[in-house]
Amino acid sequence: MATPEVPFDYNTQRPRLIIPEYGRHVQRLVEHCMDIEDREARTRSAHAIIQVIGRLNPHLRGSESMDRTLWDHLYIMSEFKLDVDGPFPKPTAEELDTKPEKVNYPKQEIRFGHYGKLVERTIDACAALPEGPEKEAATVQVANLMKRQFLAWNRDSVGDGVILKDLVELSKGRLRLKPEQQLANTDALLNTQRQGPRNEVDLRKQRYGDHGGGGGGNKKNRHRNRNKKKRY
Repeated sequence: MATPEVPFDYNTQRPRLIIPEYGRHVQRLVEHCMDIEDREARTRSAHAIIQVIGRLNPHLRGSESMDRTLWDHLYIMSEFKLDVDGPFPKPTAEELDTKPEKVNYPKQEIRFGHYGKLVERTIDACAALPEGPEKEAATVQVANLMKRQFLAWNRDSVGDGVILKDLVELSKGRLRLKPEQQLANTDALLNTQRQGPRNEVDLRKQRYGDHGGGGGGNKKNRHRNRNKKKRY
């Protein structure tokens, strides 16, 4: 007796899945819903499908647009052919394919790229201060900031004269420091950049050493001493 041939059902031979994340079973539910002739029954079926795909999208729970998103997905899987009494108007393909408006990127010229725009704004704010000790102290802080930014891109070294010259140029002569003004030490700034921000873990390591905790590193020594034989 000859065995009847069973036709193979390949995914490549099946209809295209419009939203593959939902799978073929949900796609077939949508197709079955579209074949229902009674409008009320078709609407009830659509609400049932919304419940199913809602469980497949737990990340949408609590979102204000959850229901609208699920109904949009249902209409998309039906290729906008589903006609039911839904809570939201049926969207069109043109509405969903619209691209957002282009956001204009602010184009501003930066005199020195290694300093950045933030340093230029800081210089302008410092130059607007009234003359006095506060402005002098702020000018020194700005110069140290410039030196720190310079060393972030050039790790070799930089003289204070270069920073003071750039400060005058960026401020258009409004900020000046005396040539003998000492800025932050270059080695100290480089060490700070290499080490990065210090946190609580580093402080604990300094306090307890490399044993990882208060007294925990002496356990081996205690066990070693306990196993030693007493000598009388």
